[in-house]
Amino acid sequence: MTAGDETVTVHDTLTVDDAVIDAAHAILADLVTTGAALGWVEPPTREEIVELLDKVCAAARADDGALFLAYIGERLVGLGYWLRYARPTHRPHADLEKIAVAREAQGAGVGRLLTVALVDSARTAGIEVLTLDARGDNDNALHLYRTLGFREYGRLPDFVAVGERRYDKVFYMVDFRD
Repeated sequence: MTAGDETVTVHDTLTVDDAVIDAAHAILADLVTTGAALGWVEPPTREEIVELLDKVCAAARADDGALFLAYIGERLVGLGYWLRYARPTHRPHADLEKIAVAREAQGAGVGRLLTVALVDSARTAGIEVLTLDARGDNDNALHLYRTLGFREYGRLPDFVAVGERRYDKVFYMVDFRD
C-alpha cells in the first residue's frame, strides 16, 4: 500500500532494538498526549514501553503472540500486537491488545494493514477466537473492526474513566471456527 509517494510495509518481529523502542515510545506518548484511547491516561515512559515490548516479543517467541510494525519508508509509523490468553481454559483464544498509528500517518491505511496482518497471524497461529476491546468513542477503529469481520459482543457503559469523562468499553470478537 502507498501513502502519498511512499510505500507502507508491515512485518512481524520477535525482537526490537533501541531505534524501534524510541520510535514506538514517541508514537505512543504523542497519541496519549492528544487523547488517544490506548489505555494510558498519562503518556507512557520509555521504560514502560521497553517492558511492554519485551513482554510482547517474549510471547511472540513462544508462539503466544505477535508484534507487527508498520513503516513508511524507513520510518516506524505504527505497531500492533495480539497476545494469547494466559488462563488454561482460555488458551485457544487471544486478545488484540493494541494498535497505534502515528498521527501523521493516520488516514493512509496503516491501521487497516496492521489489523489485517494481526488477524491473519492469529488465524495462522491456530487462535479460535480473537477478541479486543475499544473505547466507545473510537468510531474509526470500531468501523474498521466491523469491516474486517469483528462483531460486538458486549458493552460496559461509562466504564473507562479519563479524568471526569466516562466512555463505554466495547467488546469485539472474530470467531475463526465459523
